[in-house]
Amino acid sequence: MKRRREDSSSRIELIPVCSLPEITQGTSLARELVTALRREGIALRDGDVVAVTQKIVSKAEGQIVDLRRVAPSPLARRWARRLRADPRQVEVILRETRRVVRLRGRVLIVETRHGFICANAGVDHSNVPGRHWVTCLPKDPDRSARRIAADIRKRLRVRVGAILTDTWGRPWREGQLNFAIGAAGLRVLRDLRGRRDAFGHRLRATVLATADELAAAAGLVMGKTRGVPVVVIRGFAGLVPGSAGRSAVPRATDSARRLLRPAAQDLFR
Repeated sequence: MKRRREDSSSRIELIPVCSLPEITQGTSLARELVTALRREGIALRDGDVVAVTQKIVSKAEGQIVDLRRVAPSPLARRWARRLRADPRQVEVILRETRRVVRLRGRVLIVETRHGFICANAGVDHSNVPGRHWVTCLPKDPDRSARRIAADIRKRLRVRVGAILTDTWGRPWREGQLNFAIGAAGLRVLRDLRGRRDAFGHRLRATVLATADELAAAAGLVMGKTRGVPVVVIRGFAGLVPGSAGRSAVPRATDSARRLLRPAAQDLFR
């Protein structure tokens, strides 16, 4: 039987970008990324996807908090005692939280104002200089991804997709992996419902989270201690077609928000 060709590539290449400087508030990520790409001899191509860790985006956008300037509320102090955590950091977490999902032992699982379900609302100390500083998630990760993709296109005249990644745990599974929290210029979901598998069976429920798959793949190269904040993903065939013209911005017809399951369809809420 002739197999139907799917709209994705059979070979994916992961290219680490290692030489970015320390990012601070106001840094142009696209400018520093283009400089690093040239320094490392990496030429972006049309169709590449640039995976960027959330941490450097948060730093560039000023989503970093000095805990010495945070006054914890009575609730933050009470929960900090239960969590055995810094009450100032708990206060920052609560400010980033829409809904507390679970508080057990030393684990605080919340729904962020973006709609993400994760530990500590994405607030943490990792890869931040100084023990008094924490980063928060970008205010609008999809908008951040659109800006990065558009700036790269303007500077290099190539059409790329962009995803912002963060490392979270998963229910019912040990370990953590990278998820896509922001996306631009690519299809974040691939709906295979109605297609037939290799044996002719019609698929009825298969919708693949391609943006999360790309983020997880990039995480294999990024690591947590390797100092690789950006990975170029080559060979993915799911970019949204862009407009013609060298300065055109990729159409933002898809976003990471589509990966969030509506409450009415969430069997565990």
